[in-house]
Amino acid sequence: MTQRRIIMFNQVSADGYFSDPAGGLDWVVSDPEIHARAVEGMPYNDMILFGRRTYEQFASFWPHALENMGADGPHGSNKADPAFLAMAHWLNDTPKLVFSKTLKKPSWNHSQVWDELDPNRVAALKNASGKDLLIFGSGSIVAQLTEHALIDEYRFVVCPVLLGQGRTLLGEAGPVPHVGLKLVEAASFKSGNVMLTYRRADAR
Repeated sequence: MTQRRIIMFNQVSADGYFSDPAGGLDWVVSDPEIHARAVEGMPYNDMILFGRRTYEQFASFWPHALENMGADGPHGSNKADPAFLAMAHWLNDTPKLVFSKTLKKPSWNHSQVWDELDPNRVAALKNASGKDLLIFGSGSIVAQLTEHALIDEYRFVVCPVLLGQGRTLLGEAGPVPHVGLKLVEAASFKSGNVMLTYRRADAR
């Protein structure tokens, strides 16, 4: 049996920040081509992993995303984009696992909470039957999973924006060990975004 992988997806500025100093993402460059690629990949994933803050951001929007279809989507995306509809259904229907000591009753459907990130328990989850697991945002969780060599693939969308200051993906989680990566794909888009896909150098 092939082991499930954990795949991280994050958008970063050209100078390496994954949010502004307040955690905002209004600088992200919306990209229908990347949205279409995300839809193509959805059938290969059957669970989403979150830290509490990212989970609450998603849970405040996506359960009601298909209401008021005349409004903008996240990061200025267009709700008329067919990928938006597909993404909304997939996010709402897919099982979600949140790592949080404070979140007791998740409001979003198909959600469960683990009160700590136990690397052995996550490794067992990877060894269970199923498809790959995706993690969005969730910098502190990404750092912990990286520390224990549990993330297999890192996907970064580098946006054509310089923030000058902000939060780095792993910067607030304490020391993370050096991790060698190998480039799998570099794809550029009309928007100026570039998607970089890396695997851990020791991963299959």
